[in-house]
Amino acid sequence: MADDQAIEILSRLSSLKTQRTTWESHWQEVADFVVPRKADVTKNRSPGDKRSEMVFDGTAIHAAELLSASLHGMLTSAATSWFSLRYRSEDLNSDDEAMEWLQSVEDVMYKAFGRSNFQEQIHELYHDLITFGTAVMFIDSDDEQQLRFSTRHIKECYLSEDDKGRVDTIFREFKMPTRAALKRFGEEKLSSKILERGKKNPYEQVKLVHAVFERHERDTLKLTSENKPFASIYIEPEEKIILSEKGFDENPYTCPRFLKSSFEIGYGRSPSMTALPDIKMLNRMSEVTIRAAQKQVDPPLLVPDDGYLLPPRTIPGGLNYYRAGTRDRIEPLNIGANNPLGLNMEEQRRGAIRAAFYVDQLILGEGPQMTATEVVQRTEEKMRLLGPVLGRLQAELLQPLITRVYALLSKQKAFAPAPEFMQNQDLEIEYVSPLAKAQRQGDIQNMTRLLELMQPIMQLSPDTMDHIDADGVAKHLIKILGVPATAVRGGQEIALMREQRAEAQAQMAEQQELMQSAEAAGNAAPMLRAIQAQDQ
Repeated sequence: MADDQAIEILSRLSSLKTQRTTWESHWQEVADFVVPRKADVTKNRSPGDKRSEMVFDGTAIHAAELLSASLHGMLTSAATSWFSLRYRSEDLNSDDEAMEWLQSVEDVMYKAFGRSNFQEQIHELYHDLITFGTAVMFIDSDDEQQLRFSTRHIKECYLSEDDKGRVDTIFREFKMPTRAALKRFGEEKLSSKILERGKKNPYEQVKLVHAVFERHERDTLKLTSENKPFASIYIEPEEKIILSEKGFDENPYTCPRFLKSSFEIGYGRSPSMTALPDIKMLNRMSEVTIRAAQKQVDPPLLVPDDGYLLPPRTIPGGLNYYRAGTRDRIEPLNIGANNPLGLNMEEQRRGAIRAAFYVDQLILGEGPQMTATEVVQRTEEKMRLLGPVLGRLQAELLQPLITRVYALLSKQKAFAPAPEFMQNQDLEIEYVSPLAKAQRQGDIQNMTRLLELMQPIMQLSPDTMDHIDADGVAKHLIKILGVPATAVRGGQEIALMREQRAEAQAQMAEQQELMQSAEAAGNAAPMLRAIQAQDQ
């Protein structure tokens, strides 16, 4: 029997489908030329089917793979730290005990990321982001690996935004094997039709709908899953029944957009969309050039209509017979093809495609011999050009991702208990990936330049050093470079060390003063005895 709530949710899904219609043909065209393995947005293709029949040049495919791999390496690489946690209170940021506890939290989170399937799924997300402009990842807890990530194909997902432009509604229409649905939801939830089909063929796939949206009407005093801020409802659309209704404290989906127009709701645009005219033109030009080259290598033939026995044989060693006494010959047809011109035009289109995918910024071009410092500087300058991309990805991908993972691990009690004085303290996320550090390298260069210029001035006037706060410089460099808390000392520990050092120096000065007094007394003793002897 149909459920009223399921009917209402499916009605919302129908509205979102209508809004997304214009995007689908665009996504299909992008997928045909840039990511053929996902070219089934509006086309129904069989698994394992050949999908590259429209591609004559792979420049866009390789450029997209390079950009996705580069974003992965520069933002969320498994080999380097890419985020750190800080307290909103500056007093705690200088407390050694508080910072070491926070460092232990970061270690637990990094281990959970490494143990899960995060690396493979985040790379898939970057690829979707570059091609379709919108990517969707589901983040949930896992009994075995603590965390589980799942990047979903854009064709499954229907999105909407709140008044602040954040994606808060995700409807996903997908298929699942009947036996998997039976294991997940149980026999009592599935309809009789699905159960009957499952008995005949447990591998037959059944269509399901997963709806996640923000609850505006809920009882905040109740801690049940039905009163969580975000609703999570699974529906069987064929019978219009609810299979499961739960909730989340935070949005389990993260939906970043590469670029987004202010008047377009839900979905973003990508470098592939920007380069699509050049991509289509290059493929058409490559097709024409290939045909022209084929005609030059195996040209059409001019054959007299009455002097030869047809058909002509063009294979190596082929014999062609003609009537004796005739002067007619088989001659190739000169088509006048200009292959160099076509190749030059193709290379122009390839350059435009590479520029759209930031290839020039990602690869250090060939040039004269450079020092290691010059190479580093040029690399950092190129990475800083990706700053606008980094800003949106931090807001729509990294921040909700880290927040969601921290909440899941907290519920699993994976973190060590925090000291009492740190209870209910707000945390902030600081990004320390190679790309984020490149954005801040200018501060280090400016500080280094300042100290270099101050050295000759300090030789003329040592008081000039009063303008430099050495402790402030050290703290700023530690923050910019993202040095872990276990490698630096806290403010209290530094103050204690300086106090002990001052006490030791005071004791040493006192001992030296006593020694000097004793030495002076020792030197005065013979003189005193001589004076006493004269008086006698």
